[in-house]
Amino acid sequence: MHVLLDDDLGRLTVQRVSPWHRLLARVLAARLDLQLASGTRPEANALLAARAMFLTSARYRRALATSLRRMLAASAVQLASPHPVAEARSPRAALKPHFPLRRDLIAGSARELSGLASCLTAPRPVPARGVALVSQLLTDGCGPLYRAGAREDLGGLIDRASEALAS
Repeated sequence: MHVLLDDDLGRLTVQRVSPWHRLLARVLAARLDLQLASGTRPEANALLAARAMFLTSARYRRALATSLRRMLAASAVQLASPHPVAEARSPRAALKPHFPLRRDLIAGSARELSGLASCLTAPRPVPARGVALVSQLLTDGCGPLYRAGAREDLGGLIDRASEALAS
């Protein structure tokens, strides 16, 4: 795999990303995603470039879009029935962590969240920053999708992710 990286003179050069870089990029995914979401250019180093390649892959983008759509569907079902029937759970399902969704907030932002899913599945390339922002939105258990006292506003996060995906 080859990527564009900044050289010592500030020029972009084509360099090979080793399997070692790809492995480290997976191990350090959370930290690298934070850097990409905050605007660090993927060309800054081989680890960021390897992580950006993974984030912007069609497979990962589809998986994020599917997660967004499942969250929207789960929120709609739970809002429709204030006392949903308890479903039988397999022992394996019981091991998965569960974070309660802020259904009312998600329902209020359903159109925007659906728009993020559409941007992710569009056939055009998207910036790694936008994908990293959506990934953080979904995985941050202390974020506005899951916690009422979250530091950041859901609308603001969605706007930033939408702008980053559109650029």
